[in-house]
Amino acid sequence: MEWAIRSVSNLFRNREIQLYVLILTIVTLVAFGLAAFLLSFQAALFVLITSILLIICSLFFTKWRYEEIKKLSSYLRRISSGDFSLDVRDNYEGELSILKSNIYKVTSMLSEHSSLLQQDKVKLTNAISDISHQLKTPLTSLMVMSDLLSNKKLDESKRMEFTRNIRVQLERIDWLVSSLLKLSKIDAGTVHFKKDKVIVHDLIQRSIQPVVIPMDIKQQTLQINGDEKVTFQGDLHWTAEAIINILKNCVEHTEEGGGVSITFLENALFTMITIKDNGKGIAQEDLPYIFKRFYKGKNAGEDSVGIGLAMAHSIIKSQQGDIEVKSVKGMGTKFEIKFYKKVI
Repeated sequence: MEWAIRSVSNLFRNREIQLYVLILTIVTLVAFGLAAFLLSFQAALFVLITSILLIICSLFFTKWRYEEIKKLSSYLRRISSGDFSLDVRDNYEGELSILKSNIYKVTSMLSEHSSLLQQDKVKLTNAISDISHQLKTPLTSLMVMSDLLSNKKLDESKRMEFTRNIRVQLERIDWLVSSLLKLSKIDAGTVHFKKDKVIVHDLIQRSIQPVVIPMDIKQQTLQINGDEKVTFQGDLHWTAEAIINILKNCVEHTEEGGGVSITFLENALFTMITIKDNGKGIAQEDLPYIFKRFYKGKNAGEDSVGIGLAMAHSIIKSQQGDIEVKSVKGMGTKFEIKFYKKVI
């Protein structure tokens, strides 16, 4: 009994409830007066009793709705504190049930976004750790060589060698930072890829320029096969960047006297570029991770960073393309790049 009295007392503290009861009371008194004047006292009494019962039922119903809203308020406070595990749905009809369902949908979206943000946070932490590790080696070398160069008794030939090595390490750091910036922009979706008509023959000619000298030094051969009319819709500059990174990987892992071949063709569905070498090949356990950033397989060289293929993969995927790698240990590796045509 005390609980009911306390609940009613708390309910009447609400200004909206006070106004609501006042309006109902006025309507009831007016109806009672009209019934007494136009009909009879018994009819007026009936109207009064019925109105009072309706007011009491209405108040109980209103109290129940406020309790449900109070629960929703508590639910939202728990959501704001990061607890997305609650399910407020009741699977009934009505305005409150619709509101609960909509709140649950929003909660599910917030939970998903929170999970994605947490994943991004972990990725960022890992990326910073990897970058620090990649920069640590050249920076340590620079510090050691800098200390050695400060020695006035150092032989001139050694001084020139250390100076040359410092330049090499600085170029490596510059390339690493530049590549990471490019990759970060691609991952963030801030790079605008053009949709130009790209002639694959011109793309290949542009892409092979940076690897011509390294191939000559290792006495490697290069074969290019394909129709000069083969084209696709994409960005010439960025696609050339991807092809260059793949070619550098092929040249690096192909022995002296080996060969690299590039073929390209076009059909009704896609344009395909195949880059193949007869080098060391990639171990089967490394294949699933070959496009992962900073991943270095068993055959990776000492200077390998593990970012070139990751960048190539991001560039091609960002242009609605696809890239696959097939490899046999000791026989070579084949990269297949496909740029799909738009379906009209």
